[in-house]
Amino acid sequence: MAHIHEKIDFTVAIFVVHQQRVLLVHHRRLEKWLPLGGHIELDENPEQAALREAKEESGLEVELLGERPPTTEPGTRALIAPRFLDIHRITDTHEHIGMIYWARPRNGTLTLAAEEHLDIRWCAASDLEALQPAMSDAVKWYCRKAIEEISSGNCLGTK
Repeated sequence: MAHIHEKIDFTVAIFVVHQQRVLLVHHRRLEKWLPLGGHIELDENPEQAALREAKEESGLEVELLGERPPTTEPGTRALIAPRFLDIHRITDTHEHIGMIYWARPRNGTLTLAAEEHLDIRWCAASDLEALQPAMSDAVKWYCRKAIEEISSGNCLGTK
């Protein structure tokens, strides 16, 4: 999707964990290992964007994990809170505000989105250091934190 604004955009990153492994993609254009994710489009909220991006990029339907406050009423709909927020520079003049979600797969068949990615794979925490090209320290931290919290059940929305 094209940028919504020349200086800043809102994005989602979805760290999907299953059996103590996190799902990562080797992004074709950026030449980096990343979680699923992308821009929040003008006609969607962050939850919708996270579910859409996960499906488009992996073929999987996922369940977002986190707390949804009981505040939905006419004119207001509570959303699942992202686990973390960040802001990261894309170019000298453009930044992304990232909403970082934890998720687990619900159903579907893992499928490579070949137009966007070179590879897709489940990685244990011990696999992260060996990925080539090397993953950023920030993304590795999120991967490890997601694996730890989801695998231990120490995350809202986990069973």
